[in-house]
Amino acid sequence: MAARSGGDDLRLESVTKQFGPFTAVDNLTLTVPAGSFFALLGPSGCGKTTTLRMVAGLEDPTVGDIYLGQERITSLRPYKRPVNTVFQSYALFPHLSVEDNVAFGLKRRGRKDVNAEVERMLELVELAGFAKRRPAQLSGGQQQRVALARALINSPQVLLLDEPLGALDLKLRRQMQIELKSIQTEVGLTFVHVTHDQEEAMTMADTVAVMHAGLIEQKGAPADLYDNPATTFVANFLGQSNLVEGEIRRAEGDELEVDVQGMTIRVPAERARVHSGKVWVGVRPEKVVVHSEAAATDATNSLPRGRVIDVSFSGVSTQYLVRMPWGQELTVFEQNTGSRPLLHVGGEVDLRWRPEHTFLLDAAQDASAGVQDALVGT
Repeated sequence: MAARSGGDDLRLESVTKQFGPFTAVDNLTLTVPAGSFFALLGPSGCGKTTTLRMVAGLEDPTVGDIYLGQERITSLRPYKRPVNTVFQSYALFPHLSVEDNVAFGLKRRGRKDVNAEVERMLELVELAGFAKRRPAQLSGGQQQRVALARALINSPQVLLLDEPLGALDLKLRRQMQIELKSIQTEVGLTFVHVTHDQEEAMTMADTVAVMHAGLIEQKGAPADLYDNPATTFVANFLGQSNLVEGEIRRAEGDELEVDVQGMTIRVPAERARVHSGKVWVGVRPEKVVVHSEAAATDATNSLPRGRVIDVSFSGVSTQYLVRMPWGQELTVFEQNTGSRPLLHVGGEVDLRWRPEHTFLLDAAQDASAGVQDALVGT
C-alpha cells in the first residue's frame, strides 16, 4: 500500500456533538494529514472517542461536517465510508479461524479469491503460521494483530484505533506500540489513534492533539507539546511540570525577566504564552539539577535554599521532592549515573536549570489542571 496524497486529508469542520444538555465535542475543527499517525490524547470524558465515532459514522454530529479528501462523508452510512476501526475489545468472531476472520470483510463484499491477500496481511502482522487457529487459542497481543489485519485488508483510507492496546499488559503494550508504528510506516495509511496513555501517544504519533472538555488544548509534534506546553492542562497531563508563580518585570533583548520570590528567572520570549503581568513559570522535573552547594552561574536560572523532604529511588532515576522557602514543593528527576551519591532527606539544596528549558503560562489558568486526569490515566 502506498501513502496517499494530501488531497485525502481527514477534515472535521466546526463539529459539535451534544447528548442532551451535555456537549461532548465543542466546535472542533481539525485536519489529519493523509498518511500520518495522528493521536487524540486526553482523559476519560474529554470527547476523543466521540470524535472517533463520528468519523466512523457511529455517531452523527449535532453540527458541522466531516470530509475525507474532497468528499463530504458526514451523512454516509458507516459501511459506505472508506474507514475501518480497531477496538480495544478486538471484536473477533470466536467460531471463525484467524484466516476467516481476516477475510471476512472481503468475502462479505463478494470477493472469492482472497487467499493471497489474507496471507500477505498475516505476514505483515507476523502471524503467518497462525491461519488455522481460533481466537481463543491466541494471546491478547496476537488477537490484536488479527483485528489489525482484518481492518487493513479492506484498504481503508483511514484506520481508526480506539484504545487498541488498553487490554494488554504493560510489557506487551510497549512491544505493540513499536509494531503498530512500524506497520503504519510500511502501509502508509492514515492512522487516527485514541488513547488516554501519554507515553503511548508520544511513542507512536507524528502529531498529538491533546483534548480536554470537548476542545483541543494544543496540537503538534510530541516533543513540541512536551517541551513547550500552551496551557497548564497540557503541562500537567503530558508528563509532570513544576509551576511556580512569578511576575514579568521586563524584556531584555529576546528574553523576559521574571521575578520569582525575589529571584530573577530568565525565559526566552518565544517560550512565553504571555508577555506581561503574573505568570506560571514552568520547568520539567528532569531539566532541573539539584546542587548541595551555593553559587549559580549566569547561564542558569536558580531557586536557592530548598530542603529535600523525600527521596524515591526507582532504579533508572531518583525523584527528589524539595520544599522551597515559601512552602511550595517542587519535583526533580535525576538519572542514576553514579557520578555522585544520593542526596538525603533534610539536606539544603539549590535548584538550577537553563533558561531555554523554561516556559511561561498565563497565571489566570489553574496550576493544578490536568494533574488528577494524568494520575487516573496511568
